[in-house]
Amino acid sequence: MKVLLRYVVLLMLFAQPATAGSGDRVRVHAVVNSETAIYPGDVFQYSVVVEGGGKPSKIDVSPLASFNPRPAGEGTSYQQFNDQVVVSYSSNYAITAKEVGTMRLPGVTVVVGGRTYTTNAVDVTVSKPGTTDRMSVEFSVSEPKCYVGQPIVMTVQWIVSSRWQNVSFDVPVFKSDGFLIEEVSSADGAGAEQTLIDGVPASVQGSRRQIKGMEAEVYAFSKVLLAQRAGRIRLDPITVSTNLAVGRARTNSVFNPYTLKFERVSVQSDPIDLEVLPLPEQGKPAEFYGLVGKYTIAASAAPTEVSVGDPITLTIRVGGNPYLKPVQWPPLEQVPELAANFRIPTEKASPTIENGFKVFTQTLRANSDAVTQIPPIPLACFDSQRGEYIVVRTDPISLKVAPTKMLTNADLEGVGFTSVNREVEAIRKGLSANYYGPAVLADQSFSLRSAVVRPGYAVIWSVPLAGLVVSTIIRLAGRTSPQALVRKRRRRAAGLAVRQLKAAASADPQQRPERLLSAMKGYLGDRFDRVAASLTADDCRQVISDATGDSTVAGRYADLIAACEGARYAPLATDVGPSRLQEAVELIDAIERRAKR
Repeated sequence: MKVLLRYVVLLMLFAQPATAGSGDRVRVHAVVNSETAIYPGDVFQYSVVVEGGGKPSKIDVSPLASFNPRPAGEGTSYQQFNDQVVVSYSSNYAITAKEVGTMRLPGVTVVVGGRTYTTNAVDVTVSKPGTTDRMSVEFSVSEPKCYVGQPIVMTVQWIVSSRWQNVSFDVPVFKSDGFLIEEVSSADGAGAEQTLIDGVPASVQGSRRQIKGMEAEVYAFSKVLLAQRAGRIRLDPITVSTNLAVGRARTNSVFNPYTLKFERVSVQSDPIDLEVLPLPEQGKPAEFYGLVGKYTIAASAAPTEVSVGDPITLTIRVGGNPYLKPVQWPPLEQVPELAANFRIPTEKASPTIENGFKVFTQTLRANSDAVTQIPPIPLACFDSQRGEYIVVRTDPISLKVAPTKMLTNADLEGVGFTSVNREVEAIRKGLSANYYGPAVLADQSFSLRSAVVRPGYAVIWSVPLAGLVVSTIIRLAGRTSPQALVRKRRRRAAGLAVRQLKAAASADPQQRPERLLSAMKGYLGDRFDRVAASLTADDCRQVISDATGDSTVAGRYADLIAACEGARYAPLATDVGPSRLQEAVELIDAIERRAKR
């Protein structure tokens, strides 16, 4: 009995730590993946990592709501400790750094295997960038004084006269609840880059200018601001941060002994004080539905010489303001002369934006030949320059409407010859001109045998058949020709490189330079028929410059190639983090858009 009791006690002692250890093998924690300093506006990766357990079934990131985390993919890695292999699952999120200081990211709850875990809090230090006179930012508005709801145009210009990388904008007005942010309706988007700034879509236009005797790049975008409340409002300064080239550094590469040295710098615009006035209640017309600013309205019609009931296409153009989104359909049914003299369909076509005008199109039909014009169409708005409500109207459009005769059975039968308005005349015999009987019928029977044998039919079916056979042979031959293979290789070059770069993001940091280098050289080899393995940084610069004519993109691409090649000799001194991978993707996209072939 004592022996049995001893075995039971020993079994309990050994079983207890084994059970506890099975739960302790699961480790859930949060990390921030940043291999370089983080500055305001930078996007860094926040990861929830589960080690030694299964894939998490639920992650509650609501404690991070104020930081606006955005899903950035998942990853799986394997690590070997002694004879055991530990599988780690990571769920990644992109977070944008805010003001200088410490961002404390609280812990989140994670469900793994039916158990709930809470991750650790993470403190992220947001560093203050340096300053420089090689770039500046200008911030302006079209009107320093406006009314509630009046559209004013905000323009931002970033001027830089040195090589740069990884720019970020901080636009406080985009995060304010005191304004509605809209697109400029008349903006010319040709050649503009579409991007997101503080979550707001923006169309950034780039150009080159001579400023203070130096060639500089100027990047500008405009948005429409609509104040939602009256009072004095201060528009906080706009901050632009970027990695700016400040000199050259020696490398261990024989082919590219120098590379550009970058430092993080930041510039700020001046703030803007805006005075917002309330809309007056006195003198508000009944037609007013909220348009603030100066607007124009014009109308045209075609044709202007019609018969009663004929369709007339009425075109109305509203312009005179860069913000056309709130412009509504003109209330044609509320114009008494229009409603009385014309039939107006209830269906309305969607308006379009053309050359700075919002264009409305409607079909009208005159009710009688007494109609002589399309009356003026009103548009009510508040003129912010005059400080009063006004109603602008279109000019009347003259019409010539002819009467229309109703056709009777006698007209159709041709009993009496009469003229039926200007376009239709009754045939004297009317329906009596028709014939009937078997004699007027023709044999239309079809024989398949005669269709095959007869020469006329043979030409009809043999020519398309021969064309089909020839085109099939040409298509099959073209698929396997060397020229076709080269074209296929060029088409797929960008997509293949981007997939390789995305895969490199989850690779070991020590392997990223080699994988980034392989993807970038492989892209140029496939896209421009070069041997990728033999390309140097200078070769890459020349290839891109010849193909795109853009020396800036070519230089940035060559610098990134040189940095990756330098990692072979000094891997710890080379920064190949997510920002470098994203930069490579952006450069490939720029090359695709600018390539000449």
